[in-house]
Amino acid sequence: MASAASERVELAKLCSSRNWSKAIRILDSLLAQSCIIQDICNRAFCYSQLELHKHVIKDCDKALQLDPTVLQAYILKGRAFLALGRKEDALLVWEKGYEHALRESADLKQLLELEELLKVAKQDTNVNCENPVIDSRPSVSTAESGTHVNGKVGQICENLNKFEICEKLENLNKSDSTSSSYEPSDMPKICIKSRDNADICNEISHKVNGGSSMPESESGIHINGKSSEASKNCNGLNDISKITYGSSESSTEFNLCNGFSDKANANEKLNGQMNGTHDISDKSRSDSEFFKELKTTNLPHGKSPLSCGNTSDTIEEVKRDKKFGVTRNSKTKSISVDFRLSRGIAQVNDGKYAYAVSIFDQILKENPTYPEALIGRGTAYAFQRELEAAIADFTKAIESNSSAGEAWKRRGQARAALGESVEAIKDLTKALEIEPNSADILHERGIVNFKYKDYYAAVRDLSECVKLDKDNKSAYTYWGLALSMIGEYKKAEETHLKAIQLDWNFLEGWGHMTTFYQDLGNSAKALECLQEMLRIDERFPKAYHLRGLLLHGMGQHKKAIEDLSTGLSIETSNVECLYLRGSCYHAIGQYREAVKDYDAALDLELDSMEKFVLQCLAFYQKEIALYTASKVNSEFCWFDIDGDIDPLFKEYWCKRLHPKNVCEKVYRQPPLRDSLKKGKLRKQDFAVTKQKTALLLAADSIGKKIQYDVPGFLSNRRQHRMAGLAAIEIAQKVLKVWRSLQAERKHSTKNTTKSGKRARRKDRINIASQNRGGACCSTSSMLDTSSYGITEERSTGPTMSWQDVYSLAVKWRQISEPCDPVVWVNKLSEEFNSGFGSHTPMILGQAKVARYFSNYERTLNVAKTVIKDKQYVHNKNDDIIDLSKDGKLQDIMLTKTCDDLYKVVGEDFWLATWCNSTAFEGKQLEGTRITLVKTGEIGYDFAIRTPCTPARWDEFDAEMTMAWEAVCNAYCGDNYGSTDFSVLENVRDAILRMTYYWYNFMPLSRGSAAVGFVVLLGLFLAANMEFSGKIPKGVQVDWEAILNFEPTDFVDSVKSWLYPSLKVSTSWKDYPDVSSTFATAGSVIAALSSYDD
Repeated sequence: MASAASERVELAKLCSSRNWSKAIRILDSLLAQSCIIQDICNRAFCYSQLELHKHVIKDCDKALQLDPTVLQAYILKGRAFLALGRKEDALLVWEKGYEHALRESADLKQLLELEELLKVAKQDTNVNCENPVIDSRPSVSTAESGTHVNGKVGQICENLNKFEICEKLENLNKSDSTSSSYEPSDMPKICIKSRDNADICNEISHKVNGGSSMPESESGIHINGKSSEASKNCNGLNDISKITYGSSESSTEFNLCNGFSDKANANEKLNGQMNGTHDISDKSRSDSEFFKELKTTNLPHGKSPLSCGNTSDTIEEVKRDKKFGVTRNSKTKSISVDFRLSRGIAQVNDGKYAYAVSIFDQILKENPTYPEALIGRGTAYAFQRELEAAIADFTKAIESNSSAGEAWKRRGQARAALGESVEAIKDLTKALEIEPNSADILHERGIVNFKYKDYYAAVRDLSECVKLDKDNKSAYTYWGLALSMIGEYKKAEETHLKAIQLDWNFLEGWGHMTTFYQDLGNSAKALECLQEMLRIDERFPKAYHLRGLLLHGMGQHKKAIEDLSTGLSIETSNVECLYLRGSCYHAIGQYREAVKDYDAALDLELDSMEKFVLQCLAFYQKEIALYTASKVNSEFCWFDIDGDIDPLFKEYWCKRLHPKNVCEKVYRQPPLRDSLKKGKLRKQDFAVTKQKTALLLAADSIGKKIQYDVPGFLSNRRQHRMAGLAAIEIAQKVLKVWRSLQAERKHSTKNTTKSGKRARRKDRINIASQNRGGACCSTSSMLDTSSYGITEERSTGPTMSWQDVYSLAVKWRQISEPCDPVVWVNKLSEEFNSGFGSHTPMILGQAKVARYFSNYERTLNVAKTVIKDKQYVHNKNDDIIDLSKDGKLQDIMLTKTCDDLYKVVGEDFWLATWCNSTAFEGKQLEGTRITLVKTGEIGYDFAIRTPCTPARWDEFDAEMTMAWEAVCNAYCGDNYGSTDFSVLENVRDAILRMTYYWYNFMPLSRGSAAVGFVVLLGLFLAANMEFSGKIPKGVQVDWEAILNFEPTDFVDSVKSWLYPSLKVSTSWKDYPDVSSTFATAGSVIAALSSYDD
């Protein structure tokens, strides 16, 4: 209480000193402690003093939800609507508040205030605003006005009573409680009496040393070559952007009338940036849209989304080049045009777009081709997101004056907002031809190029931009993003750091750095950046989403939930946070909360395709959550996504397709059962025992060996624990099979022929499950099944197929991260017949994929080797393209890049690698397909794709069967139970050969790499060998297999680092049995979720 009381004392002081920003922070703190309606209204009032009208409306809505009779909320909300130019909405709000006041006991003072507001508002709506212009007083003639006419500056009526003028200005400033303008005492002040008797005050001044903006000027008159400012920064922060006409290096405001501004403004840079962030700013556009929210997005260097270009430095240059920004007024034209233009500009800057449009309409009635008015109206349309109308006006302005660089630039920006990137770049290029040294246009074109994914062009533009404008932090951060996309990570990091050095509180820059480090798998630095973001703004929802996403990637789901919940408390309808939090709840077994979040995500109305994809995924994840919830109290072996879930559902889930067909054709999961203890795991699932503790410690040590030391791979403790438990269970199950086989060998009759023994052993070892998804599936046709695919076949003893071995790891992988659709490909729908498979890109467009690009050069060389051997490739229709003629083979051997190779072949194509069979001499299996597809005009999709057709499946099934038999034969017999490392060499080689075929097979929709190495670790353990080292930096074991034609080459490349790190060990045999210690699916989920308690 004492703390709250002291905060309220501080709040009173801050309000008395009009320090509204700090007052808001105090109110945030108070509201975090207890939600008091008056505090919400007080915060809305503080926001209104800063003219952050959208925040005012949001707080008023909160207050009215809690108590619909709060008159103060109606008053403030109506004023906010009025400030935004939404007079009808303001009137409706005040009428609603007045009705409540009449029905309920209300504060009479507030009631009278509402009554007065309604009276004035209704009178205002009845006023004929046909000609809303501001004329000069009769004593101010055109000749005397000081208006810039044909590049000359006149004198302003010197006979005005300065004392009277200054007194009026002083009174005006006193009435404006939000004014914080810098007022040098020696600046002349002029008041011009308007037709409607309002005092329109012009302060003829320029900003000095980055001073704040001057009081509002509606005349736009220039005195002595210096520009009066068109309007003050009405909405501060990110609420409304300023619009600039004139030098891109000077004025930060929309100053249309004369096109000249004082160069002293060159250092005036607002914090907001035109393009917001690369999916960072919660008020900016999303990744897929450029300049989506004009109304809430600031411009480069503090300019509007449609900022204008550079004018010449002298009057003569302007006259010669005829650049836009200089009014075409002649001495015979009324000065009222200037006043009306200025008035319209001021309304745009105040957020009163409809009113601004009406002013520009009047001007255009008199002169339909007046370019300044067309650009002004187009800007107002753009802020209202009427982009087609905006483009039409900018086009007319260009037709009227093709040298109006501002019109070209603004049309380019509007086109970019519509996703017309090619046309936008053309317009911005034309604007740059008119103003070749405009850092502003280079900046904007660079960002459009980035959004268009032309990263090399973005790098060129943004690097040139910062040469001209060394303090442009937005250009630096986007330059860093572009550099990282083309793989120049060191330079990208330096560039990001430069943006931060320019402004340590640059929120978007820190956000971009977070994404940069996360994409490289550097979680420590990413977390540091996120901490800085929250230091700058602890109520920035995107920061909580990014940290939640990072923690999720690190396997820390409970901590991720905390951050995502905080983000949702600030922005309740954030679909990214809802979906991700639902996934985290799902992973840790809190199914009721998971389903609640998935449903909430599905109920949202979204505005982008990326968000819609999340909604589709929420549908599939909800079904998987309901399925898993139904299995948590059953034995883990009955958790069987491959057997129990409809093939069509799994296919649509893997491909992220619209679930309409699934809803119509597939049986839906029933709702959570009442018996599921409120939709979460039982307490006994989390009970700690000595056996569980011993297993978890061992699993954490073993599982971390799967980690790749390659950019892009985050260290994930949950996945490490999963891998360790799976490897131990595989070792325990496999050892039982080997023990049984060894016992049978000892009891076999001495007169049985060697070939007979092999035949019977082969029959026993390789009785494959008819359900390729693993045992315990609903479609299994085995006679009997017991846990994890070990079958009983009359008197022959327990047996296990190769697929049963890998199914153990698959099941653990599926339950450890339910967001990943890990399924056996042959258990999908009929699409299996058309070759559905994995797709792993090294290059996407111009982007170098951080995880896989290190394999690019080697893959390109393998492709050339295959082409040289086969002398043909296949096109996208699977037809053969003959390359044996016209010297094409020789040209292909000389290629160095994808672009070179594509030019020789001439169209999209694919080719297949091969892997030589061990089981069937002379046979070649189809390995991986290397594909090269042109994407638009600027890049390629260079990837490996693994098709899984029935014919290919059967070939690899036979090969894997023989490879598994070879492993069993190598260990059983004379070498059984040996702890002599040299004796176990054949076992090691056999395990690596089977791993080689697994990686070339790639039979899972995803996760084959992790599953393959988990099984490798488990088989080594079963053979009394433990891997004590780590995978070398830069090595990806699956790629080593894929890019080698011979299994022996793969064995040789891996054994060089693997074998020295193997140690003989039997200590693992003392571990408790995994399948009995973690018997139920619920206990497995609890084990995977307990490490970050």
